[in-house]
Amino acid sequence: MNKKLLILAIATSFTLLSCQDKTENKSTQAPVEKKPTAESVVIKKTPEVYTPRPDWSTLPRVADVYAEFTLKTDLSHLSANQKKMLPILIDIAKIMDELFWSQAYGDKETFLMEINDDNARRLADINYGPWDRLNGDKVLIPNYPEKSLGANFYPHNMTKKEFETSTDSNKTNLYTILKRDKDNKLVSKFYHETYPKQLKKASTLLMQAAELAEDKGFKKYLTLRADALLSDNFKSSDMAWMAMKSNAIDFIVGPIETYEDRLFGYKAAYEAYVLIKDKSWSEKLAKFAVLLPQLQRELPIDAKYKTEKPGTDSDLNAYDVLYYAGHSNAGSKTIAINLPNDESVQLAKGSRRLQLKNAMKAKFEKILTPIANELVAPEQRKYITFPAFFGNTMFHEVAHGLGIKETINGKGSVRTALKQFASAQEEGKADILGLYMVEKLFKMGELTEGQIMDNYVTFMAGIFRSVRFGSSSAHGVANMLRFNYFAENGAFSYDDKTGFYSVNPEKMSKAIETLSQKILTLQGNGDYDGVEKWMQEKGNISPALKSALDRLNNIPVDIVFKQGVEQLELD
Repeated sequence: MNKKLLILAIATSFTLLSCQDKTENKSTQAPVEKKPTAESVVIKKTPEVYTPRPDWSTLPRVADVYAEFTLKTDLSHLSANQKKMLPILIDIAKIMDELFWSQAYGDKETFLMEINDDNARRLADINYGPWDRLNGDKVLIPNYPEKSLGANFYPHNMTKKEFETSTDSNKTNLYTILKRDKDNKLVSKFYHETYPKQLKKASTLLMQAAELAEDKGFKKYLTLRADALLSDNFKSSDMAWMAMKSNAIDFIVGPIETYEDRLFGYKAAYEAYVLIKDKSWSEKLAKFAVLLPQLQRELPIDAKYKTEKPGTDSDLNAYDVLYYAGHSNAGSKTIAINLPNDESVQLAKGSRRLQLKNAMKAKFEKILTPIANELVAPEQRKYITFPAFFGNTMFHEVAHGLGIKETINGKGSVRTALKQFASAQEEGKADILGLYMVEKLFKMGELTEGQIMDNYVTFMAGIFRSVRFGSSSAHGVANMLRFNYFAENGAFSYDDKTGFYSVNPEKMSKAIETLSQKILTLQGNGDYDGVEKWMQEKGNISPALKSALDRLNNIPVDIVFKQGVEQLELD
């Protein structure tokens, strides 16, 4: 069996995208049947029926799917207090990791301990459960059921109709789980009530870190975030995080993204990043944030879809990552961050775009460049460059601040109106408006390094990389739709004789404009049915692309990290 086919198969159903604490409810994602222990050869189900030991040889090897990369950077410029702070932040991140396990699966330790194969156990650990996050959450570890679309945020036997008819006022709150009371009625429970022990410990550690903080803005953020974890009121700490400008260390922590909730996209999952700012690269990026209002006004769409004004306090910075935890570490790894997600904070203050330079460089060298050498026409491979990859990723994040957050017809926020499809559409918008921005900035003379073809061809190669993440990733889904649109409009062409893809720059520019219009219209109208139809009709992988991806068997799909205090060589 071709081991990579398990990873490269892309699901054609796109019901998309983020909790029950294991100590309170044992009804987490449980195996259909008990799995073999290290001592057992067969599992006794009844006196007459036996389940054989799983054949672990059918699973892909970790090294074939994930390229290993060590997270570290130069820490020599940090003060003694800053170096003392890093292990504390990593300890907090580990608590977020534990909480995400509860949200995504349940009891981590028992689950992993019962897998008696080292490679299978490592795959399960990377995926935070028995499901393959790079393959549409298909069952990866034998004897387990399909993953619940709502993870552990909702009762597994809850229907959508039951949820929609519930009168609980907090059912759509980002920071609640849904449980059943003694009368079997759905009731919401806030995260800080669900995980009091872990959150109290994390809050205490945040206060310890705040005592070591030398930057006043960072100290204020850490203090407010410590309070927020215990109340699930994050706006004040989000505003404080937006106000930080000069801190050398950054720390993102808490329930943030909603991708894990593939039932409604309402519930935020715990995660953390420990970051070190790269000041020299950050200085290169600072000038672009002030251009957002002008770029918003010039979007290629009717005026009614661009009346919102992006905040002007947005900033762009480059970082090296020292630690990923929780949702950010599950499956495919994030290489850029655009936060906060609170629309009211974005409208008031804009957002911060963090480019994760060391992780980005790892994906470019270990994955994207080998893919380009396999699939891109030889005469266009010269356009595959790291500055273009960095720029495309950066402007993808910047473009989250463009467009529309509230529908124009009274359907509420775009996130609420598009429900489980909102994340994929937002990622698609950022993809296409990021390229639109690159074009505009080249024409304005604000971008002078390289040429627009670098960004076009590197973008195409980036789609080959990202589409392999599968349908459980909002980025993977967005890229499947994008690829098919560009191919149908002649921006990407495939040579049957050579097996290579190439970019037509004129048709690419036109497709960027029309696709921008399509996505912004769907979002602004809150057109749930239109989005669903588009994904069903155009979200399928084409035979030509499937054949091309099959040639990438020897190239890892993503990266996995060696990380922690030991890798940082801290005392």
